[in-house]
Amino acid sequence: MEPLLQWLCDVGPAAPLIIFALLVITGFSLPVSEDLLLIASGVLASTVLPEYTLQLFLAAFFGSFISDCIAYGLGRIVGDKIYQMKAAQKMHRLASFYKKYGVLTLVVGRCIPFGIRNGVFMTAGAAKMQFYKFFIADAIACFGFSSLLFYLAYTCGKNYEALAASVHETGVLVGLGVLVALIGVGCYYFFVKRQKVAVS
Repeated sequence: MEPLLQWLCDVGPAAPLIIFALLVITGFSLPVSEDLLLIASGVLASTVLPEYTLQLFLAAFFGSFISDCIAYGLGRIVGDKIYQMKAAQKMHRLASFYKKYGVLTLVVGRCIPFGIRNGVFMTAGAAKMQFYKFFIADAIACFGFSSLLFYLAYTCGKNYEALAASVHETGVLVGLGVLVALIGVGCYYFFVKRQKVAVS
């Protein structure tokens, strides 16, 4: 995450455009993390580029939404071939979810990363879901998801120092707890177990 943030900081005002472009190409199932880009845009808006907060959010939202539409379009165009590929079993499973739960599959699937998200959109296209239904449902889901992730990243960026201190304190407490537990187990083994062995 740090190299990505550093690079985006270096490009400065061009960061919204770059985030938008990177998000758009995720629609082609390239190995670019949409979630990471949404988080990066929120962190940048709260720390390095606060004057570009609106541009970064709009880039995050529209980039994600256009990416979804690209995946839907690919499914629509090459849907039959997708069902013949190695991932056919997963696609059939997603198609059965669409039959059972309808648009809710798209809304929930929009929040699941690691290739599931694009698979959901491509399946919607391959199953010939009417575009206006896809457009409306995904626009709502994408806006909600993008807003939430951007807001959380923005808030964490604003409170970075307090969060870092809190994590440090928690880490120290957990470390002490583990140390006490290990000492307790050691004492139990050496004093209780060994006495039982000696008695027997």
